[in-house]
Amino acid sequence: MQRQGFVGGSAALRVRVAGGALLVAHLAFVAWFTLRPLDVPWVVPANLHPLAGIRADLALGWQEAARRIGEGLALLAPLGFLLPLAHGRLWASPLGSLIRTSAAGALISLGIALLQTGVPGQVVDIDSLLLNTAGVALAHVAVVPTARRWLRRGTERRRRTAVRQEDPAQGRTPTIPRVGIAP
Repeated sequence: MQRQGFVGGSAALRVRVAGGALLVAHLAFVAWFTLRPLDVPWVVPANLHPLAGIRADLALGWQEAARRIGEGLALLAPLGFLLPLAHGRLWASPLGSLIRTSAAGALISLGIALLQTGVPGQVVDIDSLLLNTAGVALAHVAVVPTARRWLRRGTERRRRTAVRQEDPAQGRTPTIPRVGIAP
């Protein structure tokens, strides 16, 4: 069976379009921020050992570590709610949505890391991939389940109001008693 027309109505279409526009704007900012060439006199070597950069940040003191780790978590964190917003599902498995969104965040972070290899002054850091993915997952867990619950509640409220405004049921459909069921 094929669906006829757009599923979700015009409000869902507006939410998806707004989510898609915000997603594109955020990705454009991230591309500009992470892929611009830096004019630096020297560059640290690439970090390909997981958690080595985080340990080095922690060795600098808690304030500097909090700033650097916070930057890593915050860079792609908006994807945690912009990706589900652009998709526009109200009824989705919370675990499945978290896995899909985290995987998309990890792939975007990996793509950025691969593109950084050709940009002067930018260095690949495996810890940034881990922190970016964790930031996407944390933002998703913090925002999406509550937002979906709130939107579903509003949808149910509108549906109940629409049902009350319809005509009440008239009862059973009348039948002719002398006519039997066809063979």
